[in-house]
Amino acid sequence: MQLVKKLEIQSKEKIIEFLNSQPVGRIASIDIHGYPQVIPMNFVYIQSADPRIKSHNIIKLDGVYMHSHPLGEKLENIKRNSNVGFEVDRHICFLPSYYFHPTDASQADTLYISVVMKGNAVIVEDTEEKAEALNMLMDKYQTEGEYESLDSHMSSVHEVTVIKVVPKEMRGKYKIGQHWAPAYRLKMAKKILGRERNEQAKVILEIMGIEILSDGNLKIREEPVI
Repeated sequence: MQLVKKLEIQSKEKIIEFLNSQPVGRIASIDIHGYPQVIPMNFVYIQSADPRIKSHNIIKLDGVYMHSHPLGEKLENIKRNSNVGFEVDRHICFLPSYYFHPTDASQADTLYISVVMKGNAVIVEDTEEKAEALNMLMDKYQTEGEYESLDSHMSSVHEVTVIKVVPKEMRGKYKIGQHWAPAYRLKMAKKILGRERNEQAKVILEIMGIEILSDGNLKIREEPVI
C-alpha cells in the first residue's frame, strides 16, 4: 500500500533514531502451521558506522538485534523460514470523535509514530558480532552503566542466542499534527490540553511542535516533521 508522502518518515536515519528510542518491538515469524507468531522483544538497531562499536572488523552490522533464550518456538520458526516481520510503534494520543463531529463516532482518530519492516532473520553465530550486539543492547537499556562490557570470549556470549533481522523493506509512518493547517493544529491542541492530564498534554503538544506560553496561550514552535 502506498503511503501518503506527508505521513511517511522520509529518511532511514530518522527511522533508526525512532526505533532506538522505543523500548519494545514485535517480531512476527511463521509457525509450523503457517500462522504468524508475534512476540514482543527488547531490541536495538545497529549500523556498522555507529561510533560506539568497538570492533571495526565487523562490516555486516546493519539490522535489528535482539537476544533470546537458546530454545523456543520463534527460533524454530526462523530456522524453518527466515522471512519475518518486525514492528515498533508509539501511541501519542487518542483523538475522541467529538473533537471533529458532535455525534459521529467514526471520526475518532489517533496520533502515533510507527515503523514496519519485512526482512530475513538469522541466528548470529559470530561471537564477536554477538558481543557487539549484546553490548549495544546494554547501552540502550541500562544507560546508567554499572556493568562490565561483554567480549567474544565470555561463556555468557556463547550461551545466549542473538537474533538479527536484516530489513528488505522498512517504512515509517507518523501522524503528529503535520497533516493539519497551523490554525487547525492549534485548535486541536487546545482540545487535547482540555482533555488530557496537564503533564501528559505537555508531552503530546511538545511532539506536535506546540509550546504552552506562560499566559496559557499556545504557539507553534516548529513544524512537527520527522
